[in-house]
Amino acid sequence: MQTLEGRRLIRVRTYRADLRRPFPPSFAERLEGRRVEKLARRAKYLTIFLDDGWVWLIHLGMSGRMLIGPADDTRPGKHDHVIVETEEGLRVAYNDARRFGLMDLCAKTDLAEHPLLAALGPEPLEKAFTPAVLAKALSKRSGPIKTALLDQTLIAGIGNIYASEALFRAGIDPTRPAETLGLKEARPLVAAIKAVLAEAIEAGGSSLRDHRRPDGELGYFQHAFAVYDREGMPCPKCDCAEGVRRLVQSGRSTFYCAKRQR
Repeated sequence: MQTLEGRRLIRVRTYRADLRRPFPPSFAERLEGRRVEKLARRAKYLTIFLDDGWVWLIHLGMSGRMLIGPADDTRPGKHDHVIVETEEGLRVAYNDARRFGLMDLCAKTDLAEHPLLAALGPEPLEKAFTPAVLAKALSKRSGPIKTALLDQTLIAGIGNIYASEALFRAGIDPTRPAETLGLKEARPLVAAIKAVLAEAIEAGGSSLRDHRRPDGELGYFQHAFAVYDREGMPCPKCDCAEGVRRLVQSGRSTFYCAKRQR
């Protein structure tokens, strides 16, 4: 997607009226002719800043992906719902089999207050996300620490895989009440969160089912998993007999080592 930066959108086509929610009025017409000034991210939302002061907001959902290739006469795929072409002959197709994603347009000046973004917590890779900030936020949460990490109002952008991996690295039991973690334990957890996310970005994400990079290739971070999706396999950090365990928390699978994580 970074290849869109600086390019003008000359043709935008939508192939349905909605995704998870309807497209904004005159969506395609408002994008056509605009130049992309900057691409950024807020939590799991992609923010594309346009030269008219508006921002194209995208959430990929569970199965959405942006596929990049040359603009040609290739027919849209079955699940290509939005196709954008640039003046240089680049084509970007939003492909989403389940249609859990969404797109919206928002004035740049109103972006921080957009209903989808206003309640989000701090970005975990920013300097402002410190052990003190995390410890303070957790002090008000009585539920399990793993569930708290997935709360986007607490920390923005941590997914299920990376929460399990970060807790393993920090040696913290995912079932522990969040409020019991003080500043001392928040330090290794913040370090683990930042490291896991940085490594995942470098590897192009984790391809388990639907995820693909914009060039269509797989991400590779799944090959570095210590515990996620490794139930019953040996723990890479200790000699526990049981190996990696799995439990379900708030409908999501959690993987951990009962011996190492306290």
